[in-house]
Amino acid sequence: MSGETTLDLEAYLARIGYDGPLAPTLGTLKGLHYAHALSIPFENIDVLAKRPILLDLASLQKKLVTEKRGGYCFEVNALFAAVLKELGFDVTTLIGRVRWMSPEEVDTARSHMLMRVELPEGPYLADVGFGGLTMTGPIRFDMDVEQQTPHEPRRLLTHEDGFELQAKIAGDWTPIYRFTMEPHRRTDYEVASWYTSTHPSSIFVQFLIAGLPRDGQWLSLFNRDFKIRGLDGKAETRVLDSADEIAEVLDTWFGISLSEEDKALAIEPYLDQWRAMSAG
Repeated sequence: MSGETTLDLEAYLARIGYDGPLAPTLGTLKGLHYAHALSIPFENIDVLAKRPILLDLASLQKKLVTEKRGGYCFEVNALFAAVLKELGFDVTTLIGRVRWMSPEEVDTARSHMLMRVELPEGPYLADVGFGGLTMTGPIRFDMDVEQQTPHEPRRLLTHEDGFELQAKIAGDWTPIYRFTMEPHRRTDYEVASWYTSTHPSSIFVQFLIAGLPRDGQWLSLFNRDFKIRGLDGKAETRVLDSADEIAEVLDTWFGISLSEEDKALAIEPYLDQWRAMSAG
């Protein structure tokens, strides 16, 4: 159809620094998954700046590839799914309820995008967009089996809500999210993304969140707290005091270059609130 955006695969591969095989195989999936996760950060700068989150392919490529920014799950996973489909992978996009750091009695909405990839070896779960715990490799849809990734182990369990993904952090299994196998379309994610990026109770409209894995470590930024965590769970934390310090950390560690407008809209209006949280 005329007017449709085509994927610029060459630009995407250069963005993530991947020059390996492109055949739709398990090896290719693992290679792309790792390269994408370590190259395109999770971040919500545009949400804090009250800019619309656009999920069409042209907007995703402009932001994540050309402008070398990051995004949250609906953005980074939508781009990754488009790449996999372009390469001939059989991909079904799904949606889940986040359980990370949520008490069992607290209900959570369907607000996280993930995907199922069909391979000759069986179906795999792929997800390059979960903040400071983004998976760095896909895992098989095998239940109650510890599976290694380039970072921490993961496992899938059956649950009354469908399936639950868990991560093993410092020796303990922790719920990450729950999901079903019902396929979802871009319109479904646009509705969920609109709620996530505009509702007053959403963490994304209140707090600065950035995450990026690197070899053997996790980088995370929550408001003013910049943390480097090892796979053993031990972490170093630095508290940032100003918009300039936050911008410097985002640039140096996450590869996100903020403009003066970004700082004025997405950082400075929230600093007093974040300082009060730290003090209280």
